[in-house]
Amino acid sequence: MDLGIAGRRALVCGASRGLGYGCARALANEGVAVTLVARGMDNLEKAASSLEKELGRAPAFVAADISTEEGRSAVLAACPSPDILVTNAGGPPAADFRQLSHMQWRGAVELNFLSAVELIRATVDAML
Repeated sequence: MDLGIAGRRALVCGASRGLGYGCARALANEGVAVTLVARGMDNLEKAASSLEKELGRAPAFVAADISTEEGRSAVLAACPSPDILVTNAGGPPAADFRQLSHMQWRGAVELNFLSAVELIRATVDAML
């Protein structure tokens, strides 16, 4: 099915594996120029290589921690005006939620919620 998004630019966070990689792959299959974002360079390079082999074109990628201002700046420098933003990041470590410390929960909120808010704030005006 043609979604009519070919030629658009997408910034996909958490794109080295799992749901983020799946989103990046689906968007790239639709002709979207994707920029992959993840914290780990090794997995990110593997994901980019896999997409390049499958699609015949290499996606852009940047290793950055989107929970930090510096990481978000690096991501937005790599893809300053995305048409599509996929905010995706890992959560707190797998554990009984009652066992997680206050700091672990704060880290999860920073990573999963506040980083998404900041990326949306930085990109939404260009999308409108």
